[in-house]
Amino acid sequence: MTETENVGSNRRLRGLLDGASPSWCADPYADALRAGRGPLFLRRADGWLLPLEVERWCAEADAADLDVVERCEGAVLDVGCGPGRLVAALSARGLRALGIDVSEAAVAHTRGIGGRALRRSVFAPVPGAGRWGTALLIDGNLGIGGDPDALLHRIAHLLAPGGLLIAETVPYDIDERVHVHVTDARATPGDPFPWARLGTPALLQYAARSGWHATDQWSTGGRSFVALRSRSTNRSAEPPNSTAVISSQRARKPSPGRPAADS
Repeated sequence: MTETENVGSNRRLRGLLDGASPSWCADPYADALRAGRGPLFLRRADGWLLPLEVERWCAEADAADLDVVERCEGAVLDVGCGPGRLVAALSARGLRALGIDVSEAAVAHTRGIGGRALRRSVFAPVPGAGRWGTALLIDGNLGIGGDPDALLHRIAHLLAPGGLLIAETVPYDIDERVHVHVTDARATPGDPFPWARLGTPALLQYAARSGWHATDQWSTGGRSFVALRSRSTNRSAEPPNSTAVISSQRARKPSPGRPAADS
């Protein structure tokens, strides 16, 4: 990434924090996590709906999740951990893992099943920045902030040089940036927020221009994943900050499946 591109990315990161929305702190999402079930959707202004797989998120890690767990290296940061099934699965295998999520309900659920989690935006100070071995962007979390370039740049600075990112992509070719809000069956909306949806080809394009190296891609259980390796050069790391609590930007967790038509 050139110096000009780096400056631009940093400005986008500041914009994501400054214009952050506590969308996933809205009641429909928190209520669904507490109940362990939906229905829950992401909804565009034109009425398009994307079902969110609350029941799967609140269950134990499935075979596709465990495949991800087995590929992790070193200490693992689960970005947008939701109710924490991956953090719990990693911890059960003796791996050091931390989940971050802007939803208080998600953090509480993760801690309740034995995982470590902080209420935090990925764009806020994160403990151990620059030293994580693996970062996870699962269950559609590539959409966080609606700016894939900024998100990949941020993840690269959280990882140790040469660190691993495992991201789940939409299982068909798409590169979409939209504004959505979380809604339930009663059409109770949260605040609108920017979101992105990327298939594997789109992610690989964003990654290549950001200096990432793709090491693997696979599909299992109807879900698609990509493994990326960060630059091996040293970068300035943030000082650890375990006390900041930022309930700001980022929406959480669309299913990687196709959207349902609005009824």
